[in-house]
Amino acid sequence: MKLCLFQGTFNPIHNAHIQVAQFALKNKVCDKIIFIPAYKPPHKDCDDRICYNRLEMTKLAAELNPAFEVSDIEFILKGKSYTYITICELYKKYNIDGKIKFLIGTDAFEKIESWYESDKLKELVDFVVFIRENNFDEKNFDYLKSKGYNFTFMPLKFLDISSTKIREKVKNKESIKGLVPAKVEEYIYKNELYKS
Repeated sequence: MKLCLFQGTFNPIHNAHIQVAQFALKNKVCDKIIFIPAYKPPHKDCDDRICYNRLEMTKLAAELNPAFEVSDIEFILKGKSYTYITICELYKKYNIDGKIKFLIGTDAFEKIESWYESDKLKELVDFVVFIRENNFDEKNFDYLKSKGYNFTFMPLKFLDISSTKIREKVKNKESIKGLVPAKVEEYIYKNELYKS
């Protein structure tokens, strides 16, 4: 099985995340996408109270495609969610054809060298990079190729949706319709998330 991971805070998961995952499947990058919500992201401040809400919202979004799956591995491991540790665990769990593919946005990928055990991580995965900026220049990432990072860019048009904007909209009582899957929108309002 060709496996692709999509790891993130998903606070909340939104339609740009779904579009990226659908595009990867359609273009035969993999047979299955596993969404992995981070329990405690090392590079982000995340409200502890909403950890399990993020996991539940990701599960609701994953219902949109039978090739989507959600792993709670980082919730089981607890502590800081380091990608390298998660990847090592997943190689034990799944029968994987070739290397694991790892979906990542350009904004996160440009900081990849600051990640925990990034030199070991680059040996374990092939990065599939999606564009998260309007003035994208592929040449800005050439230095990572020279350092042994294996990656390809997905030719997918940048969709300007961010979790931060969604949280702000909810707080300001603005509509988020069309920005998140319908079940996620319903969950946010039902559980009164992001109001403060």
